[in-house]
Amino acid sequence: MKTILVTGASAGFGRAICQELVQSGYRVIGAARRQEKLEDLKKELGESFYPLSLDLTNKAEVDKALAQLPENWSMIDVLINNAGLALGLDKAQEADFNDWETMIMTNVLGLSFITNQLLPKLVLKRGQIINIGSIAGTYPYPGGNVYGATKAFVKQFSLNLRADLAGTGVRVTNLEPGLCGGTEFSFVRFKGDKERAEKLYEGTNSIQPEDIAKTIIWLIQQPQHININRLEMMPTSQSFGALPVHIQEDK
Repeated sequence: MKTILVTGASAGFGRAICQELVQSGYRVIGAARRQEKLEDLKKELGESFYPLSLDLTNKAEVDKALAQLPENWSMIDVLINNAGLALGLDKAQEADFNDWETMIMTNVLGLSFITNQLLPKLVLKRGQIINIGSIAGTYPYPGGNVYGATKAFVKQFSLNLRADLAGTGVRVTNLEPGLCGGTEFSFVRFKGDKERAEKLYEGTNSIQPEDIAKTIIWLIQQPQHININRLEMMPTSQSFGALPVHIQEDK
């Protein structure tokens, strides 16, 4: 039975992924900062779920948490790097640098560090890494500045991992969703403005956490000789826009 570590497990995608994995017969380590939400998941999912409290932006805390895993939970087969966030939708010249720093610390450094720490075990197990990226890593949009840049990093990091891991049997996928509802993502991005967050999804058929969870199961259950490098997803209500052209007025 595979043991799978999911970061950002306390809500949204992470919670749905943990639920779907356990229902599909896997053992799941759910890692997140909010211990109380992990304990709720433990009550729901039982002995196939192990709550692991950690802050990905704190390297010492990550090291300590991984080192304290019981022996029968320590050999991880699959790492799902789900933890991440967006903060603000301001133009770059108006943005709060603290928001940029938080996104970089979580989406880039936190993801990179836990991946680095687990790679030796994943190589031994011929394991798998699934990174939750975003279409924002490919398609720029106003206000996406550093968030989009962090997801572009995740995309290229995933591809470069594949290059380094050639011959080891380790599979790496970057899963790149578009508009997703049913999570705390926009609530966090808009810093608690619930009305603004909810308005974003009005009239859409946005991707839901359960859709992501089922896609994760599909990726894991592909034959060992198949690697899905990148998988981009959008709801049918979302597509591509025209490139804007600014017209300079004569003065």
